[in-house]
Amino acid sequence: MEMEEANTIDLCVLEYSDLCSPSTSSTVDSIMEALGPTGPGLLAITGVPNASNLRSHLLPLARSLALLPRETRKIVLKEHNLGGDVPLLNPDRSVSSFAMQLKYAKSPLVEKTVSDCCGTEFENLGSYFQELGFCMMELGLCLARICDKAIGGNELELSLLDSRGAKGRLIHYHSHLDALLLKKHERSRTTSKRRAGNVKPLEGSELNSIACDVNPGGIHSNLWQQWHYDYGIFTVLTSPMFILPSYSEASKTENPFPSSCFDECQSPTGHTCLQIYDPNRKRAIMVKAPPESFIIQVGEAADLISKGKLRATLHSVHRPSKFQNLSRETFVVFLLPAWTKTFSISDYPHANSSFNGFHGQCLVASDEEQRQSGQDNDNLTQEINKIVPPLSSRLKEGMTFAEFSRETTKQYYGGSGLQSNR
Repeated sequence: MEMEEANTIDLCVLEYSDLCSPSTSSTVDSIMEALGPTGPGLLAITGVPNASNLRSHLLPLARSLALLPRETRKIVLKEHNLGGDVPLLNPDRSVSSFAMQLKYAKSPLVEKTVSDCCGTEFENLGSYFQELGFCMMELGLCLARICDKAIGGNELELSLLDSRGAKGRLIHYHSHLDALLLKKHERSRTTSKRRAGNVKPLEGSELNSIACDVNPGGIHSNLWQQWHYDYGIFTVLTSPMFILPSYSEASKTENPFPSSCFDECQSPTGHTCLQIYDPNRKRAIMVKAPPESFIIQVGEAADLISKGKLRATLHSVHRPSKFQNLSRETFVVFLLPAWTKTFSISDYPHANSSFNGFHGQCLVASDEEQRQSGQDNDNLTQEINKIVPPLSSRLKEGMTFAEFSRETTKQYYGGSGLQSNR
């Protein structure tokens, strides 16, 4: 059975007004149930003022940035104080990501005009990025206050404020067609260099091979992003925007790069493509969220600070195999503690922790459902065990957040990391 056809979860949905000022204890209970040990570890926020307008302006720029010629993209990123935090030189990449550090004390928004070579499309990129980022940071702070009241103390909120900032990331998840376009850009660059050096240009047959020359280990994988835990306090995400070419798939010609528009569309799978792992049923659960909502998920730092009352979410991003030319755009803000924040694990509830495997979050399943989990789900569990380093190998008593994040990144993505070649 296709992954996109089954196993979905509707998130707990919280109105923005209730997040800012929860009126009943049932609201707090619902939040803690969603983010606690037996919940999915994430919830959705709706009704955020002005967010829809900012989202609709910013998210399409993720794809536009990803597909710019390399030198042009450098100009745009530099003028808006953005950086790329994935290897953007690789045309076979499945994800393009553009990052900026955001500060809780808002700095004045400066409008910048990008060079003539870029037109006006990106002239407000930096201001959109900051405005939406600040909005999402405030959502995380409000949620931290509510969780602190339920847990006792105010450590979550203080940990966020002590960090004095967050990391924003604008992400484009590539379609099959995007890979072809990037290949075309690279071939064009190579051709220009050869002509400049009086070297024989590429023949037509070589150019036609572009459409066949896509790395099967990249975007042809059934995941846009591999399984992992976020190691901060909260991760705040926009519900994704999906983009499809407006021409009919049935009317394809020999030209793989039609001069047609690419239009925003509803998710053809009916979910966000974000998926979480349910250790009880040993299966992936697709996350459904209201359009134009925000999703907030728990990271490992919140799990540790709350002593297990909040549980980190093991997740990945699924790539629907039936929609090769579908791309996915989202904006993410990672809310982190201060780098000097220290963690104590002496009073962490080890019996239910991930120190010997996965975190304890799960969705309640019947005995019959567990019996029907099958070999495929066992294979998924085994695969995740191979690529997700356990918390016990990354965290030691008294370790600072800087040390924890460095060790976590090393074990996931370092030279000998579990996902370094994925």
